[in-house]
Amino acid sequence: MLFVKIAAWLAVGYAALVAVTYFAQTSLLFPTSLAGGAPDVLPDGGEMTTTRMADGIDVAVVRIAARKPDGPRPLVLGFGGNAWNAAAVAQTLHWLYPANEVMAVYYRGYPPSGGRPSAKKLLSDAVAVFDGLKEPTGVVAVGFSIGAGVAAHLAAERPLRGLILVTPFDSLTALASHHYPWAPVRLLLRNRIDTATYLRDIDIPTAIITAETDTVVPAERSAPLRTAAKRLVFDATISGAGHNDLYDQPAFVDAMREAMRAVEAGADPVLGRN
Repeated sequence: MLFVKIAAWLAVGYAALVAVTYFAQTSLLFPTSLAGGAPDVLPDGGEMTTTRMADGIDVAVVRIAARKPDGPRPLVLGFGGNAWNAAAVAQTLHWLYPANEVMAVYYRGYPPSGGRPSAKKLLSDAVAVFDGLKEPTGVVAVGFSIGAGVAAHLAAERPLRGLILVTPFDSLTALASHHYPWAPVRLLLRNRIDTATYLRDIDIPTAIITAETDTVVPAERSAPLRTAAKRLVFDATISGAGHNDLYDQPAFVDAMREAMRAVEAGADPVLGRN
């Protein structure tokens, strides 16, 4: 009898934990309060505008002109991680690629963008932002972490010059299952981003950059993307780097710049280093 009572209490506790996780998944996946809002000052040549979505929500974008233009170069369109500020994404890309004009999107629900975030809305908003662009030299999308999935989805929906994916995962469902092995993730997850599936549908120059000691997106969740990408032109793993300290590594800066050169060239052979 005691065993039955203990089992019943454990079952109730498990159900309660699963329920809390289910209802909290949006805030866990999209911690909007951690990203901050619009900056007080943008670099020279920077501006912030908004794009009106089909449902009336305004999504903010930051755009920074090329500092050292050296001829026609593609626009670099950036999508940050789930706690990134889009202005920081744009300034990082501007520093990495001074010869390119850069742009980054404040995800829906991340001030100053309106609305509430969801994977479905982030994906569709990216397409809408792209549709408002007129770039005769084309667009290279750069995605960081969850933003890599957004960038890959955009590439599957619209013609891009290339992709640079940083610490990407193959599937949000698979990644969530890795971090919550005790939960029936496939039944409960409302947000779906299937980066590997998107890559299988496109044939454009693609670069992948991962971190050797990444525990947020472990190697087994990024590895499938290397076979999914039809035209992998650059592949680098930054030694000794984790998911969040990757950006402090000089090797990361070198890899990002090499990746852009490979993508812009549209080279066929894979360039890579560890």
